[in-house]
Amino acid sequence: MSAARERLTDALYGLGWAGVKRLPEPAAAALGRRVADTTWKRRGKGVTRLESNLARVVPGASPARLRQLSHAGMRSYMRYWMEFFRLPAYSERQIRDACEIHDVHHLTDGLAAGRGVVLALPHLANWDLAGAWAVTALKTPFTTVAERLKPETLYDRFVAYREGLGMEVLPHTGGSAFGTLARRLRAGGMVCLVADRDLSDTGIEVEFFGETTRMPAGPALLAQQTGALLLPVTLWYDGTSVMQGRVHPAVPVPELEGRRERVAAMTQGLADVFAGGIAEHPEDWHMLQRLWLSDLDKDRAAGRQREGKR
Repeated sequence: MSAARERLTDALYGLGWAGVKRLPEPAAAALGRRVADTTWKRRGKGVTRLESNLARVVPGASPARLRQLSHAGMRSYMRYWMEFFRLPAYSERQIRDACEIHDVHHLTDGLAAGRGVVLALPHLANWDLAGAWAVTALKTPFTTVAERLKPETLYDRFVAYREGLGMEVLPHTGGSAFGTLARRLRAGGMVCLVADRDLSDTGIEVEFFGETTRMPAGPALLAQQTGALLLPVTLWYDGTSVMQGRVHPAVPVPELEGRRERVAAMTQGLADVFAGGIAEHPEDWHMLQRLWLSDLDKDRAAGRQREGKR
C-alpha cells in the first residue's frame, strides 16, 4: 500500500468514527444499507469472494441464491461497521440491550470456578459488540489479539478504540502475545480470539464444509497449557436491533498422545461448532477473503505466474 493510499485509508476510518457515531441509529442503519447495496452492485473482489465462500457453506445453491446471500451478507457486514463506529458513543445500557447471549452460564461458571476461559469466535455478526457486552454486562475485562494493519496509524486507531471499550489488545505479531495470554488465563482471566482464519500459514489443518483449511492453533494450545476452558461462541442477527449469541459447551482436551494431536483434535472441534453456526446464519459470516487451501494455492500459483512474466 502506497503512503498516499495509507493516509487516505486512515482518513476515511477517522471520518467514520467522527461522523457515523453522531448519526441517529435509524440514519446510521440506512447509511449502512446504502453503502452495502452500492458495494454489492459493483461486484468487486470482496463480493465475488464472499459468494465463492458461501458456495461451500450452502452446497447446491443456485447462482441466484448465492447472489441473494451475498447481498444479505454485505448488508450484515455494513451493519457491523455502522455498529463498530457507533459503539464508543453507546451508553452501558445501550451495550447491554444490544445483545442477547444464550447459555452464558458456560462462561460465568468457568470464571466463578477460578478457571481461565478462552472464548473462540468466527467472523460472525459483530464480535466487537459481543466483547463490549462481556466487559459491560459481566463486568469482566479480557485480553485479545489484533492483526497489525497498514497504515500503522490505523492499527493504533483500532487498538485505542478497543481499549476504550475495556479490552486489553496485544499485537498479533511480535511473539510475546502468547505468553501474555497464558499469564492472564493462569490468573483466572478471560481471553477472546477470532479464530476461523489462520493469519500465520502455520495453523492446524481442519475439515471445514467438506474442504481443508487452516485455523489458528492458539486457542486450543492456550487451553491445554493453562487448564483454561475453551468455549466456542457463535453470533447472529435476527432481523431486529438486538444481536443474538450463544456460548457453546467447552471443547474437551482429548486423551491423545502428543500435544499437537490434542491441539489438532480440539481445533477440529472448534471448526465443527463454527460450521454449525455459520450454516444456520450464512449471511452473517463476514469472510471476504480466501480461506480454503485450494483457493490459497490457486492464488499463490497466479502470483508466481505474474512474477515469471516480469
